[in-house]
Amino acid sequence: MISADMEGATGVTGPLDVKPRGDEWHRFRKLFTADVNAVALGFLDAGIDDILINEAHSSMRNLLIEELDDRVRLLTGRHKPLGMMQGVHDADAVAFVGYHAGAGARGVLSHTYQANSITGVWLDGQPASEGYLNASLAREFGVPVVFVSGDDLTCTDSLSYAPDAERVAVKEYVSRYAAICLPPARTVAAQRAAAARAAALVGRGAPNVSSHRVEVEFDAVHLADATSIIPTVELIGERRIGYDAANMTEAMNAFKIVSAITSSAMEPEYG
Repeated sequence: MISADMEGATGVTGPLDVKPRGDEWHRFRKLFTADVNAVALGFLDAGIDDILINEAHSSMRNLLIEELDDRVRLLTGRHKPLGMMQGVHDADAVAFVGYHAGAGARGVLSHTYQANSITGVWLDGQPASEGYLNASLAREFGVPVVFVSGDDLTCTDSLSYAPDAERVAVKEYVSRYAAICLPPARTVAAQRAAAARAAALVGRGAPNVSSHRVEVEFDAVHLADATSIIPTVELIGERRIGYDAANMTEAMNAFKIVSAITSSAMEPEYG
């Protein structure tokens, strides 16, 4: 399975690059598709014959299916039960393509689910990027993360949740909106080769199900107040909420509710 996000794709550095329907988005969705296809080709080169690509960015309708290899399958569209990780329950491994650093951390377009307003997420006391959260969910199904691509700080972050994975840095962080980028010919080749090596790591292990504690910090008091009305969610600071979950699937379901309420509680310009 490939979980494909866009902020960490080749050449992407600004919000308009990943905002659906804009001119820049149309340009960068081609580069995003090329990255994802390169990883799929690498797995195919190594003999993996069943590849599901899960669209995981924003509208989840960004990849150009007509430019993907005809041997893959594409899961596109929103409101999937496991979101970015839909399909992991049937997978033998997962690749994180185009991923990025977490909220409150250095990294190109760094965030966790919300583009802004969430300033930090912690899972069992550890800072948690989307990669960290999604890898923890994959672990619940016994599925290893075998490949990660994004900027250099995304690759560093992945050492905390997938130490054995193959990694490709397609750009080097300069600021949240600037990076030293490698041309597509180089990033495509590097990702294809790394995915072929990652195929050696494919193989489902024993499920690891356990309880978890999630804490989320916001940039405004009213967002913490709004989300604290969710049953099981408690206000633990002026801008911070927390909750406990019996397993990672429940933890992520609750986080989706927190994110949805955060979005509905924000107003234009003032947040």
